[in-house]
Amino acid sequence: MTAYRYRALNQEGKLVKGVVEGDSERQVRGQLRSKSLRPVEVAEANRQAANTGSWRPTLFKPRISPGDLAMVTRQLSTLVQSNLPIDEALQAAAEQSRSARIKGLLLQVRSRVAEGYTLAYAMGEFPQVFNEMYRAMVNAGEHAGFLGPVLEQLADYTEQRQYTGQKLKMAMIYPFILVGVAVAVVTALMVFVVPELVGIFTHSSRELPALTRGLIASSDFLREWGGWMLLVLVALVVVVQRLLRNEGRKRAWHSLLLRVPGISRLIIALDTARFASTLSILMASGVPLLESLRIAGQVLTNRVLREDSQKVAEMVAEGGSLHRALRESGRFPPMMVHMVASGEASGELETMLERSASNQERELEMTLGTMMALFEPLMVVVMGGLVLMIVLAILLPIFDLNTMVK
Repeated sequence: MTAYRYRALNQEGKLVKGVVEGDSERQVRGQLRSKSLRPVEVAEANRQAANTGSWRPTLFKPRISPGDLAMVTRQLSTLVQSNLPIDEALQAAAEQSRSARIKGLLLQVRSRVAEGYTLAYAMGEFPQVFNEMYRAMVNAGEHAGFLGPVLEQLADYTEQRQYTGQKLKMAMIYPFILVGVAVAVVTALMVFVVPELVGIFTHSSRELPALTRGLIASSDFLREWGGWMLLVLVALVVVVQRLLRNEGRKRAWHSLLLRVPGISRLIIALDTARFASTLSILMASGVPLLESLRIAGQVLTNRVLREDSQKVAEMVAEGGSLHRALRESGRFPPMMVHMVASGEASGELETMLERSASNQERELEMTLGTMMALFEPLMVVVMGGLVLMIVLAILLPIFDLNTMVK
């Protein structure tokens, strides 16, 4: 059966929406009428996404948040480990969901499973929700016969990634707000306050101090060209985004970022931690090492690091050890290389990769904390310096007022 979205009028004339399963639109309409509902629209749950134009490919594709994905995965894990068949587990998870989008997605997956396809294959029809790593782990769990524990690992992994992402976002919110407020305050002073205060000096025949003249010129420039500067800045951001859609330009940009002190350390720590964590969970789920390296390389956001991971996979495929391949790439942290070498020697590579990822995430968190601790007082000093310059530019002519008045 197929999942269908519907809109119908109830006995009170109110429009209701939902998702049901059926063999055809006609059968679904019959089900709705038997429930005293008058169908207005019935369509397959994923038809809208399939018919969407290429210029808006991501707007109508079914997507769910990492939190919802972790919750659904946790529910499926619990149901599967309770010896419930996969199609029934999907049905139960869909019934428990309050989101029509999630319900439709799960029912679509269930329909493919009921037709005899594997769960990994059915999830493959929704790559924007279930990425390659997710499907590879599900496929390994199905073939090895321990799908429940694999889904539980996936739920833990998704929750951890969401937690890490939220920490990074929260760490960046305050600096952005601080910078925004500082820019807004200085702009307001220059555009609205300064012209009123220094206007009394512009008619004097005496030459104004250089600081005051600079302040007046800056204020006039912002008043006349500030709006255009904002438009140019927005246009520049849009143009840069479009230029970076080209893989060659994007790689050059990512290569430049890796040469910037401070930023390169953050990028490498974040990406390699994600790489180690993904590789660990894939191998622990029974995915072969070469396949795990290929999939783990796809989670790297930096194109240069992704190319390095591909070279690492090629060296391992040629018979080299993983730690030697990581060392020769020159990009991966030395601590990670040493821990991988220890894991290969002791036969606990998955465990050492997991520890390496945890260590790198802690180091990244400490680095961000240190940077934020330095950034906050620095912004206060810069803001205070700008305000001091504005005040001095206004006060200097006042101090010299007795010589300026004739």
